[in-house]
Amino acid sequence: MADFSQEEKAYFMTEALKEAQKSLEKEEIPIGCVIVKDGQIIGRGHNAREELNQAIMHAEIMAINEANQTEGNWRLLDATLFVTIEPCVMCSGAIGLARIPQVIYGAANAKFGGAGSLYDILTDERLNHRVEVETGILADDCAAIMQTFFRQSRERKKEAKRLAKENSELAN
Repeated sequence: MADFSQEEKAYFMTEALKEAQKSLEKEEIPIGCVIVKDGQIIGRGHNAREELNQAIMHAEIMAINEANQTEGNWRLLDATLFVTIEPCVMCSGAIGLARIPQVIYGAANAKFGGAGSLYDILTDERLNHRVEVETGILADDCAAIMQTFFRQSRERKKEAKRLAKENSELAN
C-alpha cells in the first residue's frame, strides 16, 4: 500500500478534479479519476457516458483501462485510485477485479455509493479482494463541482422550458 503525504493526496485529487472538469465542460456528471503507481499517474478518466453513448464509461473504468494499457497488465497490484466521488457498485466491482489495493475518494455518493454509503463492496470480506479505502480528501471541492453540474442542469432545463413556451406562443 502506498503511503502518501497529505500534500500528495491533495495533489492527486486535484488531478482527478481536472478530469472531472473535462466532464463538466461536456455537460456530463463531473467525476474524475487518476490511478497512481510509484508516484506517477498511469491512468486518467472522466465520465463520458453521454459523449460515447456507453453506460459503462465512468471515470474509474476509463482510468482502469488506461492504467491496464500503461502497465501491460490487467492487475494493478501496486496502484492507488484517486476519484472525486465515491465509486458506484459497478466501479467498485471493477476496482476489485483489477486488484487495486487502495482507493482514495473525495466526497460520498449517498445515492449510488458502492464503497461505504449504500454498499461496501471494496471491504466486503465475502469477496476475495479487499481494498483499503480513505475518504474526505478535498471533499468540499469534489462536492462543489457536482453541485455546480446539477445547478447548471436545472438552469438549462428551465431555460429550455421557457424557450419552448415562448416558441409555442409565437406559433399561435
